[in-house]
This record gives sequence, C-alpha cells and structure tokens, in this order.
Amino acid sequence: MHLISVLLENESGALSRVVGLFSQRGYNIETLNVAPTDDPTLSRLTLTTNADIDKVEQITKQLHKLIEVVKVQTLSDSVHIERELMLIKVRASGTSREEIYRNADIFRAQIVDVSPSLYTILITGDVAKLDGFIDVIGKDKILEVVRSGVIGIARGERVLSV
Repeated sequence: MHLISVLLENESGALSRVVGLFSQRGYNIETLNVAPTDDPTLSRLTLTTNADIDKVEQITKQLHKLIEVVKVQTLSDSVHIERELMLIKVRASGTSREEIYRNADIFRAQIVDVSPSLYTILITGDVAKLDGFIDVIGKDKILEVVRSGVIGIARGERVLSV
C-alpha cells in the first residue's frame, strides 16, 4: 500500500480532476481524505493505493501536471506517521458486554455511545490495529463500521508546504 499526500488549491473541481487522473489510468484509490489546511486557499488530500512502485511514480508525475496541484509527497517512501479513525457499532449484551469492554480498553478505544444491547466504539490507529480490533470483536457481533481512511504526515523536518 502506498500513501500519497497532495497539497492542492482549495477550489471547485480540483478533487474530481485528481480522482479522474486515477480512473483514466485504471488505478484504484483505496482510501481518500481531503480537508482544508491552515491556509484556507489550500487543501491536503491524502490517499492510499495498491499500485506498484512504477505506477506510483507515474501517478505522482501526472499529479504534478495538474494545475491545481501545488505539491506531491509519497509518504510511504520515508518514515512517516499514519492513522485512521473507525467508529464501530457492536452487539453488546449479556456476558459479551464485559468482554467487548475489556477488548476496547486493551486496544485503547473509547466507548462513545451505550445502549442496553449495543456499544458504539471509537478507535484510532494504523490499518493493522483497526483490522485487528475487528478480528478480536468478531464479525458476528458487528452491526456497522465506518472508517475515515488513512491520513499521514512525514516524521522529522520533512514537511508538505508551499
């Protein structure tokens, strides 16, 4: 999985041009996040893709050609921090209630909503941690899952800015 971060102008149609670039070439975007930065004229787009290294290089070169794109950084090429947020609604009744509570505590998750038969749990971490939590809880207890997709930032002095 490759993590690519793009700084682009915060204007109408910029996101669709980036996504169009991927679809025209038959590349799949696994996760996608876009939000304004501290500069209201710029947005930061973070995406993951399963393309091979040559395709990722081609993608970044094509991204640089888009007028709205200010800067592109392939975070998976260097040491970086990545996180994803997940909300998961699970059946929690009887004896399984305490077990789910303990597992949430072990994974440093928060129970953010409680009903007599359900827990809604918020958990953040890398993809492996979130997938691991789902495995531990058990698919039979899961009613709904919402994931934000991966966001990332380079470690140390390396920054994505103008």
